[in-house]
Amino acid sequence: MAARHAGPLEIVGYRDLWALSASASRSQDCGALRPSLLYNKSIVLDDLLTEQSHSASRDIDALPTPEILAVLNAADMEVAAAVALEIPRIAVAVDAIVGSIEMGGHLFYIGAGTSGRLGVLDAAECPPTFNVPPDLVRAIIAGGAPAMTRSTEAAEDDPESGARDLLEAGFAPGDVVVGIAASGRTPYVLGAVKKAREMGGITCGISCTLDSELSRVVEYPMEPKPGPEVLTGSTRMRAGTATKLVLNMISTAAMIRLGHVYGNWMVNVQPTNEKLRARARRIIQQAAGVNPERATELLDAAGGSVRTAIVMHNKSVSHGQAVQLLAQSRGRIREALK
Repeated sequence: MAARHAGPLEIVGYRDLWALSASASRSQDCGALRPSLLYNKSIVLDDLLTEQSHSASRDIDALPTPEILAVLNAADMEVAAAVALEIPRIAVAVDAIVGSIEMGGHLFYIGAGTSGRLGVLDAAECPPTFNVPPDLVRAIIAGGAPAMTRSTEAAEDDPESGARDLLEAGFAPGDVVVGIAASGRTPYVLGAVKKAREMGGITCGISCTLDSELSRVVEYPMEPKPGPEVLTGSTRMRAGTATKLVLNMISTAAMIRLGHVYGNWMVNVQPTNEKLRARARRIIQQAAGVNPERATELLDAAGGSVRTAIVMHNKSVSHGQAVQLLAQSRGRIREALK
């Protein structure tokens, strides 16, 4: 699909990239956005965890390079622990996402700035990693294609455009939207998730501050709180890292639950070049316990399908029978092998 004009960018998988238009519709499910969110930003921002000062880095400009890097590294080491505290809430969100996809729904990420770019990155990796349809996981970033490579901060201040952009991207009742906003108060994201709730969609939120506005308007809030940034307010750093970790967990766990992984193998790999063909053979070798020659034979007999090859060998069945077993188990190899 061709670009229309500068607006939010939707990425469908890793192939289809286009600009969406700006918008003008307002969500009504949770009420209009409070004026303080749009006009009295200092009142909202001053108390945010992401805007506080990091005590260990207050004199970082006076340090030699190795010590600067040590401060950065020590701060980053705290991020995974902060994410770990949110695992119970992330798990509930993942189960909701899986349930939606099993019923034919889609997963949408929406954000502005760094948060939007991180959503685009995670969505773009799903088709090549799990061989899912390019439109299964979609990402929308405020400001359109230009926002991927340069800052477009003004785009994040309009809640109405967030709502319209979600609709432009094809959001429908039963789909899931994950709003991403480190501060938890980005108007563009709030407008989108409120519109999703109005439509009967499933709403999740990722923010990096306690009891955020975003958390209060979604059904499934996730709040990894790595603390103040080494560079005060630069949420591309610790908050960005925490967000990326959560997105990794969401997409990977969802795809595992949907049967796109067997053991820890990416069994949907498509052997389209020699590197991937070698990977496919190795997976069959390990999963079926066969030598390289037999793995090659199985891969060829299965028409290049790793999952079919594994079932053929481990169940001692024909290609057609293996395909049928996988269909009955909704593609889940472990169930097909029972």
